[in-house]
Amino acid sequence: MGAVREGLPEGRYGRSADERADRRLRVVGAVLGAGFVAMIAWFGYDYVSGQRISAEIIKFDVTAEEHVQVHLEVRKDDDAQGYCTLRSRAEDGSEVGRRDVRFDMPETRVDQVVTVRTTAKATSAELVGCTADDGPKR
Repeated sequence: MGAVREGLPEGRYGRSADERADRRLRVVGAVLGAGFVAMIAWFGYDYVSGQRISAEIIKFDVTAEEHVQVHLEVRKDDDAQGYCTLRSRAEDGSEVGRRDVRFDMPETRVDQVVTVRTTAKATSAELVGCTADDGPKR
């Protein structure tokens, strides 16, 4: 009977070259992956730190044909001043109302219910965006 080998003979079939290539690919992949994660983190930090005013709509209620009540929560720096733009849309997607809401108070968190007047029955309300500025001219 013949002897049974458990593995391939050492140094045969270029096995050591494959191991070097595998190691090199792993190192390159790890470096590129770490660079990608760092880039995403940098862009995220830059986006968040650049905003002095941010807001979100907690809920909205279409109370009548001619207006929508929007519960808006605003987070901002205590010295930041600016405004947020709200809009309401009809069922067909057309804009039926728009309102800019100013936030000049020194609080860092403002929770407010705002009424947006509409030209037709609205079915939704959305936050267009918030903009920081120097506040009203004195």
